[in-house]
Amino acid sequence: MKQLKTRRDFLKDSALTGVGLTILPSSAVFAKDNAEKVRLGFIGVGFRGQNHLDLALRRDDVEVIALCDVQQSMMDMALKQVSKSNKPKPQVILDGPYGYRKLLENKDMDAVIISTPWEWHTIMCLDAMNAKKYVGCEVITGVTVEECWELVHTSERTGMPLMMLENVCYRRDVMAVLNMVRQGIFGELVHLQGGYQHDLRNIKFNDGKTNPGVGVEFGEKGFSEAQWRTHHSVNRNGDLYPTHGIGPVAMMIDINRGNRFTQLVSYSSKARGLHNYVVEKGGENHPNAKINFKLGDIVTTMIRCANDETILLQHDTNLPRPYSLGFRVQGTNGIWMDVNRSIYIEGKSKATHRWEDAQEWLDKYDHPLWKKYGSDAAGAGHGGMDWFVLNAFLEAVKLKTNTPQDVYDAVAWSAITPLSEASIALGGESVEFPDFTNGKWMYRKNDFALDDTY
Repeated sequence: MKQLKTRRDFLKDSALTGVGLTILPSSAVFAKDNAEKVRLGFIGVGFRGQNHLDLALRRDDVEVIALCDVQQSMMDMALKQVSKSNKPKPQVILDGPYGYRKLLENKDMDAVIISTPWEWHTIMCLDAMNAKKYVGCEVITGVTVEECWELVHTSERTGMPLMMLENVCYRRDVMAVLNMVRQGIFGELVHLQGGYQHDLRNIKFNDGKTNPGVGVEFGEKGFSEAQWRTHHSVNRNGDLYPTHGIGPVAMMIDINRGNRFTQLVSYSSKARGLHNYVVEKGGENHPNAKINFKLGDIVTTMIRCANDETILLQHDTNLPRPYSLGFRVQGTNGIWMDVNRSIYIEGKSKATHRWEDAQEWLDKYDHPLWKKYGSDAAGAGHGGMDWFVLNAFLEAVKLKTNTPQDVYDAVAWSAITPLSEASIALGGESVEFPDFTNGKWMYRKNDFALDDTY
């Protein structure tokens, strides 16, 4: 087995050679050098924010010093979490949509976690970086290509890292496959697939109470994500949630680190699923049955890379189906697929041209991160993945290094949405993918999960 260089060694070597990380905050930003605790603020404490808050409150190396939201009910739930943890009560801010700026005035704060509706992410990330805070932001980070460029320029100018909290990069089977990729098990990678294939109809509609899946209301009459997320399905047609599919495979083929996305083309199917759901649950005469939902039920996107790999992504959230991210990793020596949980490696699989259960392979190549921290992650959201993504962010803050998934990843993965919208609007024409690194992808190295650090 090839000996892997540690992340700390990589950072040290990069600093010496001058070809590594370009966004490294000064330790002068922090009140204390080498602080043992991260002083953390939360912008948005709805259900997703509360998941992050719960994990942060369990840690001895975190002080939660401020919470901000626009809804009293969500703040009350968050404060109950704090009370149960026996941790000190943080500053509470309930001052409307821009109240988060008061939170950012706290000079003692090292970092913020942003868990708000998509359309607020960019401005909140920009304000946080300008306030000299590390930023961990829920997906996605930029709704438009212009917003993505603004995030890059601000991160580079301020020196503050932005990490999109994309948890699937830390899924156990995905990390085992990453380990296999790096050890050459699949040979040279040729084609990859992923997606967001998740029936969200009961999330996009509800009765306006704490009971998702009941009723067909959204917007002001809805609850939680139905208050804002459904509007995107009404008004937009593209891959609205590409990050779960693209993040893990991007890391496998060194995107922004010796490789990059170059072209994208998208097609959209007809839109029937959301209308049918409203009619079934609310009747043909319900006002929402008259809405023309713009989002196609299946959006298919193909991406070409500088090193000539192809990637296929699918967005599928409006039709009845079991959950799957549809991963496929295929190279010159074999293939892995998560839908049938199977693998085939030429010359090494038990039978020629026959799928075999991948679990034995996944166990053999279990990533060092999961071997070391699997017990710590037990009970965390999304099968333990949430623990890993928050831990990676917090470790970067403590070490005062760039985050393992950085601003270039955040915007490249997010930009798939507006680029897919543009391609669909043009009738399926290919569109050029921006180089958000401005050429740095050619010499940056991939240090993600190199060892058991993070």
